[in-house]
Parts: sequence; C-alpha cells; structure tokens
Amino acid sequence: ELTRKVYNLTKKAGFDKDFGLRGQIQNAAGSSMHNIAEGFDSETNPEFIRFLRYAKRSCTEVQSELYVALDQQYISNDEFQDVYDHAGRTRAAIRGFIKYLMAYEKGKG
Repeated sequence: ELTRKVYNLTKKAGFDKDFGLRGQIQNAAGSSMHNIAEGFDSETNPEFIRFLRYAKRSCTEVQSELYVALDQQYISNDEFQDVYDHAGRTRAAIRGFIKYLMAYEKGKG
C-alpha cells in the first residue's frame, strides 16, 4: 500500500520531472516492501529481524523525502499527511512485528 501511494504521488506534475527525488522516494518505498519479502525468506528469525529493521528505516526515509516534496510544492498538505501517516503506521507495524519476533526468540532459550 505504501509503495502504491508513493508511486501515485510521483506521477504528479512537477514531481514526475524531479528524477532524483522521484527515484529516491520510489526506491525507499520499494525497499521497505522488498526487505520484508527478503527477510521472510530468511532461514532464521534474527536474520528476518535484520531485514525488518531495514524495512522500518526505509519507511522513515519515505517520510523524510515527503518533506522535500512538500517543500518543493509537488504535493499538497493533505497528500503529504496521508502518505506520511501511512508510512508511520507501516513503520509501527514493522516495529511491533520485530518486538514479537524478539520475544519469541528470547522465549526459546
């Protein structure tokens, strides 16, 4: 969902011509999704957790790049807030999953 929202934003006039920012924010959104998928295929929970942490950081990167897009007036305040909040909820969900996996690993010992 986050990736879809970001790609839709980057199709807007102005944003679509800023190849640097467009590429960065698209890569960050995609990285979040891809790291979750790659981590899911891990052999161990600690390795999965490592990839989830990368995914969480990518959500933060999306939020940072949204500020640049807003400053450049590529997106409206409402668009900014919608995607910023979605990235925050995604990050929180990932953080919760990391905590769950860490507790599970701790309980195994």
